[in-house]
Amino acid sequence: MLHSLPKEDNYLQKGLRKQLVQVLRDKGIKDERVLGAIEAIPRHFFLDKAFERQAYEDRAFPIAAGQTISQPYTVAYQTQLLDLQKFDKVLEIGTGSAYQAMVLAEMGISLFTIERQKELYDYVGKMVLLKKYPAIKRFYGDGFEGLPSYAPFDKILVTCGAPFIPPKLLAQLKPGGIMVIPVGEDGQQKMLRITKDKEGNIEEEEMGDFRFVPMLQGRNPRP
Repeated sequence: MLHSLPKEDNYLQKGLRKQLVQVLRDKGIKDERVLGAIEAIPRHFFLDKAFERQAYEDRAFPIAAGQTISQPYTVAYQTQLLDLQKFDKVLEIGTGSAYQAMVLAEMGISLFTIERQKELYDYVGKMVLLKKYPAIKRFYGDGFEGLPSYAPFDKILVTCGAPFIPPKLLAQLKPGGIMVIPVGEDGQQKMLRITKDKEGNIEEEEMGDFRFVPMLQGRNPRP
């Protein structure tokens, strides 16, 4: 796990974030609310001190339990696809490092997020930055099951590569809602944006090829 996390956010790091935001803008991210959230959150807080500068490169990094902190472009792209509105009730599958969760929460939504890796779930609970986002409600559980007792959700975001669209998640999506989910196996997925209309009909749009760690069933207790 990460041992020596930075605790300061100085002018250098803020400047590096501004540069990162420009990189994302140049790559086609147009939602200024998303870019504002990326600029607001100190990504170097999620990595070891040795990677403070690299934290603002547009690339993924390995974290604990064989997982990754996603590439900033991927975080921004998925978030943009959700078309978030303030006070939306959002379900996230795969808390991971909680970077994506904080980007979502920065945009003024109510977030319910599930993590199946107990090691990561416990670790995120100790992060000082988490206290800034009381709208994040964390759960240790199986993402394929969702959170039926808290459903329905306006938006659902899956941050791992699903072998199929989990039917229980689809059932927990509110009519008029949007789900963004990478679907596919063998290390490559198609990003899908799924819209459920007021009558419950489903429309799927393919939004490009991506690579995510696999979405697995069940919970993985601490080793």
